[in-house]
Order: sequence, then C-alpha cells, then structure tokens
Amino acid sequence: MNIVILDGETTNPGDISWESIEKLGDVTIYNNTAPDEIIERAENAEILVVNRVDIDEKIIKALPKLRYINTLGTGYNSIDIEAAKAHNISVCNVPLYCVQTVAQAVFAHILTLSNNVVSISNFVHNGEWDKAVKMNHSSHPFFELYGKTLGILGYGNIGKAISNIAEVLGMNVIIYSRNKKELPENRKQVDIETLFSQSDVLSIHCPLTSETKGLVSEHLISLMKPTAFLVNTARGAIIDEAALANVLNNGKIAGAGLDVLSSEPPQENNPLLTAKNCNITPHIAWASKEARERLILVVAENIEAFQNGNLKNNIT
Repeated sequence: MNIVILDGETTNPGDISWESIEKLGDVTIYNNTAPDEIIERAENAEILVVNRVDIDEKIIKALPKLRYINTLGTGYNSIDIEAAKAHNISVCNVPLYCVQTVAQAVFAHILTLSNNVVSISNFVHNGEWDKAVKMNHSSHPFFELYGKTLGILGYGNIGKAISNIAEVLGMNVIIYSRNKKELPENRKQVDIETLFSQSDVLSIHCPLTSETKGLVSEHLISLMKPTAFLVNTARGAIIDEAALANVLNNGKIAGAGLDVLSSEPPQENNPLLTAKNCNITPHIAWASKEARERLILVVAENIEAFQNGNLKNNIT
C-alpha cells in the first residue's frame, strides 16, 4: 500500500525511527508540506499520515485513491471528518500517548509562573543578583501551591493526571466538565463561573469544538482572581486571546502559561506575544521523545489493523 506522511518533521526531526510504519508498505515521508503541495504529493496515497496539515473537502475530493487517514496525534480538527465519511475514508487518531508528558508540561508552566523563574533568572543573568533577591521577596514573591485551588476545565485523561499531581502537591482540585462525569470523593465538580472565580491556577484540557471555541471569554477571564494563573495546553482557539492579553496587561490576573495559540506559528500582531507575564512554548507539551516514540508505534498499529480489515482508534 502507498503510505504518505506529509509533515513528518513535526513529530520526528530525525531522532527516532519510522521503521514500524515503513515495514507496512511503500512509504514516502515529507518533512513539511505546504497547502499547495498536498494534492500532488498525496495523489497516489491510499494511506495518509498527517499532523498539522489541513485536509479539507477539496483535497479529499482530489484524492480518489485515498482510503485511510491517521493523525500524528490525538486531535483531528484539521481534517474534514464529514467529507471523509462521505468518501468512505476512515480516519483514526492516537489517544493517550502523551498524557503524562502533557501533565508534566502543565506543571512546568505552573511552577515557572508560581516561582517567577523567568523574571528572577533574567535579573541574575543581567548581573543583578541582589535585585533578584529583593524582587523575589517583594514584587515577585513565590506563590506556594500547597493549599491553593487548581481548577481543571475538561476532565479527560490529561485532566485526571493533572489532578493527581496537584493532590501530591497539597492542592485542592475543582473541576468543570461538560459531560458531568462521576468524580472521586476528593474531586469537586462546580459550574464554570465558580471554576474561574475560585481557582488560584486554572488549567484548560477540553477539546476544540464548535462549542468550546472562544469558551474562555472576556467574561470568564474577568472572574479570575488578580493573583491567579491561567495555563493552556489544549487548543489556542478555546481562549479569547485579545481578552486574555488585556487582563494580563492590566494586572487583572497574575500570569499565563500557554503551549498553544489560535494561529500557529502566531501572527506578528498576536497580542499575547507582548502581553505581560505570558510564557509561551511552541506547541511542544506533547513532544517528549518517549511520547513521540509511542505515537509512531500506535500509528503503525492503527495502519496494520486497517490493512487487516479492522479499525483501531477510529474517528469515522
């Protein structure tokens, strides 16, 4: 079978092996693919593997040989699922491969913010050790997580992992889940406005859908404590970015840690690039070497299942 990977470098820049997929067919791997290159490169593909390349209805119609798409990740909002269904194309993803890696990245952001790592380190690198100590004791004090409240927006597998780490650190956990899941005794479910108003740290873990796009609105952000931090490792478009930049610049909340933005890479005029106390990483919370190795292995398992007449981790 012809297997085409359109943006392999986003997952594997050369430090891990594609062998588990390469043994399943005639595999062509492109590091990156521009929108106007997709159809030409994928015209003979029966199986397409993509990460951040958008596969819309126009592209699907132009690829008559295509029978299967696998995402190099959990999210699949870059693929037109309805168009895939209409053309009898199976779409599969890879759940669970990066749960612990993302949880670790969330707390990297939380600890960086609560300990003022970036600003204090900058003072030291600028030869201002004494000023760094003074700033830490006054205008940049440590924020002790013990006894504070962590709010979790969306309680899937990553949300559960986050709550377990928070419990070890002595934090109280409150949750808003649209699915109203049954929770353990030490987890409290609240309405969304209570989540924003009571959280000392709020971490976003819901998928991007038509209902969650822009969900973290100016109204909800305005409910947050002036000492609170907002962390997002889910999808950038869940947040009203202009509203978040505004509250950061006006000191209405203490800081933000973001691994995702509404447009990636960000446009130059994205207000969060110049917002105060806003730490941004380039959508890499999922990307430990161990997680990427698991990801490729599961993609291979998914493809092999499809070749054997089955579907594993299917969306359609």
